[in-house]
Amino acid sequence: MIKKIEDDLRKALKMRQTEEVKTLRLFLAACKNKEIELRPKKQELNDEVIVEVLKGEIKKRKESIEMFEKGKREDLVSIEKKEMEILEKYLPPQMTDEKLREFVKKIKEEVGAGKRSDFGKLMGAVMKEVKGKADGARVKKMVDEELNQ
Repeated sequence: MIKKIEDDLRKALKMRQTEEVKTLRLFLAACKNKEIELRPKKQELNDEVIVEVLKGEIKKRKESIEMFEKGKREDLVSIEKKEMEILEKYLPPQMTDEKLREFVKKIKEEVGAGKRSDFGKLMGAVMKEVKGKADGARVKKMVDEELNQ
């Protein structure tokens, strides 16, 4: 995955796409920081860790967008949205809402969750299985809906 991002960075440099160059450089720096953080633990930077870093960077952009919207800074909102779009291209494909709902129902039956108090148990089991394939906020919403039926 890093190789593809580095290749895309080279292409963006040649085509003088400044926004993309800036965003990809920031992302690669975040990956390098994560790699340095993992060294003492003798872990390596695999695709799963890279996706975590990617999600973290996207989350930062979302939070910035919210803050800039509150401050009525539309110029900065548009910059953050562009960066977020660039980064989202590298996320693995997400589960559709229909598939996610079916999956939540299946796991609900497997773990025997039926009451509101089983939220944590169900949420944990679902997130364990769909990690990287569905956003946590979407999963939370589906689990809430399923337990409130």
